[in-house]
Amino acid sequence: MAKLTLVSPLAGWCLPLEEVPDPVFAEKMAGDGVAIDPIEGVLRAPCDGEIVPLKDAKHALTVRATGGIDILVHVGIDTVEMHGEGFEALVKGGDYVRAGDALLRFDLDLVARRAKSTVTPILLASPGNVVRRVSGRSLVAGDFLMEIEAAETVESTNRGEEHVHRFSVPFDHGFHARPAALVAAALRPLRADVAILARGRSGNARSTVALMGLGIRYGETIDVRATGPDAARAIKALANLLAPVAEVPVVSRDPIDAVPRRVKGVIASRGFAVGIAVQLERPEAPVVENGEGEVQEEAHLAAAVQRVTTHLEQLHASAKGEQKAILAAHVELAQDPDLAAHAHLWLRRGKSAAHAWRESTRSTIAALGALDDPRMRERVADLRDLEGQVLRVLAGESPGDSRVLPDKAIVLADELLPSQLLALDFARVAGICTASGGPTSHVAIIAAARGIPTLVAAGPAVLRIAEGTPLVVDAERGLLEVDPSPVELAEMQAAVAAQASQRAADLAAAITPCRTTDHVAVAVYANLGALKEAAPAIANGAEGCGLLRTEFLFLERHEPPGEDEQAREYQAIADALQGRPLAIRTLDIGGDKPIPYLPMPREDNPALGLRGLRTSLWKPELLRTQLRAILRVKPASACRILLPMVTDIEDLVTVRALLDECAKDLGIDATPALGVMIETPASAMLADQLAVHADFFSIGTNDLSQYTLAMDRGHPELAAKLDALHPAVLRLIDTISQAAHEAGREVAVCGGLASDPAAVPILVGLGIREISVVPAMIPRLKATIRTLDAQRCAELAERALTLGTATAVRQMMEAGR
Repeated sequence: MAKLTLVSPLAGWCLPLEEVPDPVFAEKMAGDGVAIDPIEGVLRAPCDGEIVPLKDAKHALTVRATGGIDILVHVGIDTVEMHGEGFEALVKGGDYVRAGDALLRFDLDLVARRAKSTVTPILLASPGNVVRRVSGRSLVAGDFLMEIEAAETVESTNRGEEHVHRFSVPFDHGFHARPAALVAAALRPLRADVAILARGRSGNARSTVALMGLGIRYGETIDVRATGPDAARAIKALANLLAPVAEVPVVSRDPIDAVPRRVKGVIASRGFAVGIAVQLERPEAPVVENGEGEVQEEAHLAAAVQRVTTHLEQLHASAKGEQKAILAAHVELAQDPDLAAHAHLWLRRGKSAAHAWRESTRSTIAALGALDDPRMRERVADLRDLEGQVLRVLAGESPGDSRVLPDKAIVLADELLPSQLLALDFARVAGICTASGGPTSHVAIIAAARGIPTLVAAGPAVLRIAEGTPLVVDAERGLLEVDPSPVELAEMQAAVAAQASQRAADLAAAITPCRTTDHVAVAVYANLGALKEAAPAIANGAEGCGLLRTEFLFLERHEPPGEDEQAREYQAIADALQGRPLAIRTLDIGGDKPIPYLPMPREDNPALGLRGLRTSLWKPELLRTQLRAILRVKPASACRILLPMVTDIEDLVTVRALLDECAKDLGIDATPALGVMIETPASAMLADQLAVHADFFSIGTNDLSQYTLAMDRGHPELAAKLDALHPAVLRLIDTISQAAHEAGREVAVCGGLASDPAAVPILVGLGIREISVVPAMIPRLKATIRTLDAQRCAELAERALTLGTATAVRQMMEAGR
């Protein structure tokens, strides 16, 4: 790989990019490098190379060195607003220069007065890495600055269907450095070739330099063309930054534009539904760029944010479980100080409240989208949701999306946002089908809690279905039937009626113990997230709580709950369970689920950073308080403690010692059973050793599948393939189960696999005798278990372990019905 040495193009103080007063540069969205706060007004070439034309960008230029390495130098911050005043170009596009040649003369005093900062980033704007650099010292022009290494040529992802969409450019000064970097950053994690076309010219959307070179101005119409595995996602990512010209793409390269009669989706919430199509669009609220004065616009924005916050708090007050936690996260985002600070920067420049809010949220969306972390996807969706709510209020509308639905509505959308779903009349919603999204999205969680049959990741064909078209959602097989024949419709209506009758019968029998036909007991517990869910879970036949998520106590507040408050909440849930088992999971929080009083260090991949037990051990005072509160719950015999995301035996030993210490302080002789969540291949392979120190296991199949199969469970294109019935995952479950039984430890499954009726026979066959599921699924799963023969299940499980794919496992189960 080619290496290139750069010399300082300016005299001044060299500082790291992280200290540049602009998040696009500080967070390296425009590229890696360093910055210089200059003491002279002459910019020189940092290396030999050719000057790349950047159209109207007189404050910035690019030198293209041998091998196509692009070095971008951007004089000052927000100097684009000077419109070239005070800048004199000494070279033109196409000129070849030598290191040290004068390129640009600028009025340093004028820049200091008119721009946000004179700090000048020097960036690697093409693929590669900075090998070494200087910072924190004074330089003169020509001193060593940094050494970079060009990246190897990457094979094009130009395969498959081409997606084309038309947008207009909403950026005040067109595609200057900041918006070009935001676009490039939004595309960074995606496998797609993306080009932007304007006025007969095109540029690589991944290249900040190429986009700046197009000279695209505010309000111009552009076409975005994307190919590759993530082409559709790339279009969607840019839709978050650009303004729509029309509601639909101007060109469809899909060889079959007609809507197919049957659309395949990913099951997010099981069941059948018959109804009519209702397309739920999310039109953008109008945004005026210039404001009526900083003070007035700041008041407008503060009032709008407060109204949205109040609306969310009202919804939160009546919500339950996961829905309550999702709304709490939205409340926290609405009050986020960084969003407010970035918006105020735009207000000070004379922009309107709406413009400032949109710029603030979209720069944050681009930054999060550039992270290689699946858990950030929900934060992006939450931000888009919050952006729309505030913009609607600023436009004089209500924060929620109000839509009057017909009876038996099958709601169709690209990707529903939580506020859209919560604003609907659930009594009229028969089913949901979205083009994108994943089965673990916030909307999927809400739909499952409401018992609404839901399919996700069904593809763009869903968006071409006409309003009023008869539809059938078969969320047992993952199919959307479009405009079925009268015979098919009658058959499905009969299936829906039969399902309702069977559901009533299952509920009536759910209060009785659950055994297989050969008298093997299988306990069915409930996953709970709040006190309000306990009584309904018992009514549905729950034999206890196999997983109490305690995050509900820690969210939407500015200080952690104290010992007394936690003890009261846990005791109230234990009382509601009337002596049934209660497994309390300690706080499972991290960079993907931040809380205000626990500032987390910045992580490029929070999913692999401070999460679960790691966070608790990082802040042991929180864990100590929680353990003391749990120890006070009575009856102590019914209570168990569950530790999340355990991968290290030493961590478990540390918590065991802390638990013993807390018990001694409280004068308690016997401590509750201490168990671990097994959610990674590492903990699965160490199950025999973990069993020496743990009293029981609980397998979290959602994360276990994701980490085992190396698939993002929020990725819409991979959602159908991320199946916990994959033999690799089943083999790990088998390993865990065998280790538990050999050590005399109980083992439960509390992830999504436990709620899948098709998977339950295999789990029973693998020796699982406890499952913990969403309360709504308990009656059906108990009814399923009562039809099983444990010995036959063991034979099915043994065969499943020999297969090669999840599809083969499901086909085997289907054939055995």
